[in-house]
Amino acid sequence: MLPEPDPALCRDLADDLRDAGFTAEALRDAWGVAADDAIARGLRSPAARALGDRGDPLAVLGRLLVLGMPQAAASVDRALVRTGAEGLAYLGLATLAGSSVQPLAVVRPQSYADASGTGQWWIASDLDEAALGGPLPEDHVLGVGGASLTLAGLQLPTPAVRGLDIGAGCGIQALRARAQVEHVVATDISPRALGFTRLNALLNGVDGIEVRLGSLFEPVDGEQFDRIVSNPPFVITPRVAGVPAYEYRDGGMVGDDLVAAFVAGVGAHLAPGGVAQLLGNWETRDGVPGLERVREWVASSDVPLDAWVVERESLDPLSYAELWVRDGGTLPGSPGFARLADAWLDDFAARGVTEVGFGYLLLRRPLEGSPTLSRYESLHTALAGDSLGAHLAAALDAHDRLVGVDDAGLAASVLVVAPDVTEARHHLPGAEDPTIIELRQGGGFGRALSVDPASAALVGACDGDLPVGVLVDAIAELLDVDAEALRADLFPRVRELAFTGFLRLAG
Repeated sequence: MLPEPDPALCRDLADDLRDAGFTAEALRDAWGVAADDAIARGLRSPAARALGDRGDPLAVLGRLLVLGMPQAAASVDRALVRTGAEGLAYLGLATLAGSSVQPLAVVRPQSYADASGTGQWWIASDLDEAALGGPLPEDHVLGVGGASLTLAGLQLPTPAVRGLDIGAGCGIQALRARAQVEHVVATDISPRALGFTRLNALLNGVDGIEVRLGSLFEPVDGEQFDRIVSNPPFVITPRVAGVPAYEYRDGGMVGDDLVAAFVAGVGAHLAPGGVAQLLGNWETRDGVPGLERVREWVASSDVPLDAWVVERESLDPLSYAELWVRDGGTLPGSPGFARLADAWLDDFAARGVTEVGFGYLLLRRPLEGSPTLSRYESLHTALAGDSLGAHLAAALDAHDRLVGVDDAGLAASVLVVAPDVTEARHHLPGAEDPTIIELRQGGGFGRALSVDPASAALVGACDGDLPVGVLVDAIAELLDVDAEALRADLFPRVRELAFTGFLRLAG
């Protein structure tokens, strides 16, 4: 467990890191893009080779705090003039062994972009397998990885009063939430993880984060929040002897029961209008698709919820097993890899699992009345951008503005085509009319839609000038079709185009 972090010492360390130019961009320039990418794959030697014998503060701190390599105490004292090697040891980030400083944690600079602009955090977490030289301990506290960055980018960039981060880990989601939420409660079953959350909040000068020890909703019994975010330990792990149960990824339940329990319990902790966002896995069992099982979880919630669930990828049982055996630091060809993979395959076979999906869940407690949003979709294409939070917020706003609008109201609405939308027309050689008309999104989920001439004409005419009804009537006259029939055909598509961000409501 980390010691209680000293606020003044954390401020000193932040000042030292700032003076050393300890940024993600500076480190990438120092050891090169290829070496930077290799670090993410657990290979630190290219970066170390690129730094050579450089003794400047950036190089010393890069070796010590990013690569997890021991450094001379005198060099660390020169690089961290306020904190010194003893200060790092006092914070639990290193230990002193004679004239050498041995790192006990990594402190990585992490750039970010949100609604307020760009910035950078320093995120402390446990040493990775490259620095440890072997598999991770079961109480390992993970740093900032791809999944955590994904969830941080998914968070809605809209203001809220009370927030909850379940399974806080190193605290990255709580830090991101505090940009919009006045007070955040961060929970975890690991005292060590909460220690890193406290440390990282102080290191980055972020107040308003309260930590509580406990599992799922136990630490907030009877409380409600405007915003709940969680990168829970959703990884499906066999419950058999000899399979490591890593706290950062394994919630101790069978199959996808942890995500199911979260969905079942979150509604009671959402204030009216409150939104929960999380990542998760779900199994396709005995022929029942994973997304359908998630739909059943939402339907069984004691509190009715709006739901928007997006499956980003799916893996067969063997691919899933290999992924998470490697993630724990057991490499293919090493002792134990085949044994662990077999344990996963046996576990899946016992439940009739043929596929495991991964994706995002957005759940909302209606302000009043019954849920109006129920959307479950698979989007296995590459994302157009890194941050989806603003896109999700815009989609919810469009849904809420249109859900109570009948067709007459929609006909009177004025729409504008989004600036990131492009159109492509594909013709057979010599043909006058296109065989395919495709609309593409440059942002959001990067959707591509094949549309008919009437839909393409409507989207092209939405310039914020005339209402939808007038445009549809003009298109009907141009195509020589019945106007009422065309309205009946196009209006549901217009609602979908507004939700997905191809069209925007003027005003």
